[in-house]
Amino acid sequence: MKIIQVDLDQRRQVRDFLDLPFRLYRDVPQWVPPLQGDERLRLDRRRYPYYRHSAAAFFLAYQDRLAVGRLAALDNRRHNEYNHAQTAFFYMFECENDPAAARGLFEAAFAWARGRGLDRMVGPNGFTALDGLGLLVKGFEHRPAFGLPFNPPHYAALVEAQGFEKLNEVVSGALDPKHELPPRIHALAQRIQERRGLRIARFHTRRELHRAVSHLEELYNGTLQGTEGGTPIDKAEVKTLADQMLWFADPSLIKIVMKDERPVGFLLAYPDVSAALQRTKGRLFPFGWLILLRELHTTDWININGMGLLEEYRGLGGTAILYSEMFKSVNENPRYRHAEVVQIGLENERMQREMENFGVDFYKLHRTYRRQL
Repeated sequence: MKIIQVDLDQRRQVRDFLDLPFRLYRDVPQWVPPLQGDERLRLDRRRYPYYRHSAAAFFLAYQDRLAVGRLAALDNRRHNEYNHAQTAFFYMFECENDPAAARGLFEAAFAWARGRGLDRMVGPNGFTALDGLGLLVKGFEHRPAFGLPFNPPHYAALVEAQGFEKLNEVVSGALDPKHELPPRIHALAQRIQERRGLRIARFHTRRELHRAVSHLEELYNGTLQGTEGGTPIDKAEVKTLADQMLWFADPSLIKIVMKDERPVGFLLAYPDVSAALQRTKGRLFPFGWLILLRELHTTDWININGMGLLEEYRGLGGTAILYSEMFKSVNENPRYRHAEVVQIGLENERMQREMENFGVDFYKLHRTYRRQL
């Protein structure tokens, strides 16, 4: 077994790192390939905004010149400054069911993190707010929503064998579009809007949505107040996130809660293009973008993948506004017959219980881990 740190100027090593999941999952019908261009960008220190403030290292395990495992270790300095922590993250873990390969990869990542003065490791946790969180530990039979991690069952044992323990868990599940939200919730949402002078900004075109993106930095960073473990974003990262969001967006599914001209909350939902990515193997060129564009206009599946309110609006019925708008998003377009509510923290028992009462079947579970270094 040979463990190397990837030299990002060596095309062969970069290709081995990026190609490994395609070999490991070639016979797994549930797996959804990532957009290959986005994956390459993460390994480009000159172009990816993350590297303007933080660092990462990428490791490969070889057996007889064949890549059998990979791992990324992240030193997100903005996260650590905001949270007064010295935390390393691991991400992009893929490995054959080979304990020696997994052990070698994590030992290399631990050494790299310790060398940077970091004292614990958490993961899987990605580069940006749009990266899916955690290791899949339940729901292997289901195709993941676009952007959510998928992995085989043996990954949990490989990670736990390195001394990791559970940090937290998030659930995802299906919302039946035929399920009716109790009318009292819609009525409460309307009363709260009127009482607190709130309105819902809706969008009809990508041009309208693009203008609203200028508020994303202030709004996202504002919703971190009163929470732990988040990472603020800056204008460069907003542009990267906005480019991704605008490419996949159905403008009618993006809702912004406004107080006068100030954004105070958001609900993000997207048409799911996972089936198209499976057909194109994550490639946009030469014709993959046409297949994805067609899927955006024909898929009957949407992902509800982000909602939040500024701290001062979270109580007093503010959440009812988001629930009301979530159901409207699902029901306003009869094309959508399946909706996935993505990654709700299990620590938020009240929200999970309410969503179950509203007809959400939580059938996927992702787990994040921690380990002292």
